[in-house]
Amino acid sequence: MIIKDIEVNSVLSKSNLPVSDYSVNPYVGCPHACKYCYASFMKRFTNHAEPWGEFLDVKQWPAIKNPEKYRGKELFLCSVTDPYNPMEETYKRTRTLLQQMKGSGASLSIATKSDLVIRDLDLIKTFPNARVSFSINTLDEQFKDDMDKAVSIERRLNAMKVFHDAGVRTTCFISPIFPGITNVEEIIERTKDQCNLVWLENLNLRGSYKSVILDYIKERYPHLVPLYDEIYLKKRRHYWVNLDMELRAYAKGNGLEYVRDDDSMHLPFNAKPIIVNYFYHEEVKKSAKRNNCPE
Repeated sequence: MIIKDIEVNSVLSKSNLPVSDYSVNPYVGCPHACKYCYASFMKRFTNHAEPWGEFLDVKQWPAIKNPEKYRGKELFLCSVTDPYNPMEETYKRTRTLLQQMKGSGASLSIATKSDLVIRDLDLIKTFPNARVSFSINTLDEQFKDDMDKAVSIERRLNAMKVFHDAGVRTTCFISPIFPGITNVEEIIERTKDQCNLVWLENLNLRGSYKSVILDYIKERYPHLVPLYDEIYLKKRRHYWVNLDMELRAYAKGNGLEYVRDDDSMHLPFNAKPIIVNYFYHEEVKKSAKRNNCPE
């Protein structure tokens, strides 16, 4: 792992994401080295020759002046790294950011694959409408190990429960959904009593990691090659249309709300989790109409 400090003018960047006003990335790169990580595109702009997952730039920024100016704004940690990657235990850049923004009145949304976030529970609770999202796309630890170097699924589940029990809004982010591998209903069953939201996102193969994932499927799941060819080479959407219908029926049968919407930030804090489908919005709708599938 090649680690270096870099000086930046600010760690807060205005965001175009629908879930936040500002993106906060205390690091460049991520030691979790997820094989499917969309953020690997960052290498085009940062001039890192090292493989994704083998470098980390630690951002050093001036103390945030007038943090109150962010009152009522939504901060998202993080869009292109994990704020609680293993090096955070040493460098504490995420913790520093939270300390600088404490009492600002800004809202906070955190996405992570790590239970190190528990360290900052007391700080996170001071932010209004704080939410912590845990990425869990399998309950199979072997498949997890094939895909990333983050902590075990069990540790993520335990951390989710700690936050949920502490009254912090929690999200189970089932992403990316691997066709034929990710058992979405099984994950919801395991997490529905310790999360407030379930986000669903499809596996979107693009860029340099498309061939990596397809080669992995050929080696480890050869029986799924025809399915992946249909989805990722022939660009057909039937799998996602059918999964959407199956999950809608599952939710209805289990008394859960199911929405295909970008308004999850404004959904009520329910006792039972709300399932939010984010995959292939327009394509699923169009394909459903062509095939007379109910929306």
